[in-house]
Amino acid sequence: MPGAWIGPMEEIAREAGALLMRFFERRIGYEYKGDVDLVTEADRASEKLIVAAIEQRWPTHNIVGEEGTRTDHTSEYRWYVDPLDGTTNFAHGFPVFCVSMALERDGELFAGVLFDPTRNELFAAEKGSGATLNDKPIQVSKTSQICESILGTGFPSHKRHKNPNIHFYHQVTLRSHGVRRAGSAALDLANIASGRFDGFWEFNLNPWDTAAGVLIVQEAGGKVTRFDGSPFQIDSKEIVATNGLIHDELLELFGDIFAGKNLEELPSPEEYARMRAEREAKGR
Repeated sequence: MPGAWIGPMEEIAREAGALLMRFFERRIGYEYKGDVDLVTEADRASEKLIVAAIEQRWPTHNIVGEEGTRTDHTSEYRWYVDPLDGTTNFAHGFPVFCVSMALERDGELFAGVLFDPTRNELFAAEKGSGATLNDKPIQVSKTSQICESILGTGFPSHKRHKNPNIHFYHQVTLRSHGVRRAGSAALDLANIASGRFDGFWEFNLNPWDTAAGVLIVQEAGGKVTRFDGSPFQIDSKEIVATNGLIHDELLELFGDIFAGKNLEELPSPEEYARMRAEREAKGR
């Protein structure tokens, strides 16, 4: 049964998810925020719904929302809300997005929910009580080696040329069963908690991207740190999350990548083009 916090949180998340689906089915237009960060009407409408619901039930709680909501009542409680994680997917009609809500008390995460309305999947966790998917307990995978693992990662929606993740993507791809980039960090974390992924990493995330997912991974038996292995904090900009069994091996690999050690070179497109032309010439 849902805990005292999880029950109301699930209700709010499902209401926000239903609202998102109404927008999604209409395939609304989108506008630009910054360079290419897409923000839709649905983002703002979902955040408005969630914030109103929180303020009605818990009027003294602080709220940090992805779309700009900032309230400070000097409360011991703080909410982290991403009303639509996977905005770019949503705006282009790709059905991978979710609602993410987490609650912190005195600086410690203790409740979180993620709702994927396209699959009707609701992930939830309350500290010390385990993690669930649609009210059924979930656990991380038992894969013990990167070579047998499938992992997730993400890239920024802007200034990708300044992000080092292509090097990490390449090296991990060569050493694993594959790397997926679905476009929603929150759902990537949920996929670890449910055993669908064995690990996930990303640079330059925000608290509303990770708060709920981190708690759900931890309560499902997983491990979450920074790239150097130090404890993950809510304001950490980088994250490594795994089933725990491949964590040390993945951190060691990341250390090599940062140091430029034991790396496979990126393939040369010029060399590939030459070889391709030669094959085609021989086939004539």
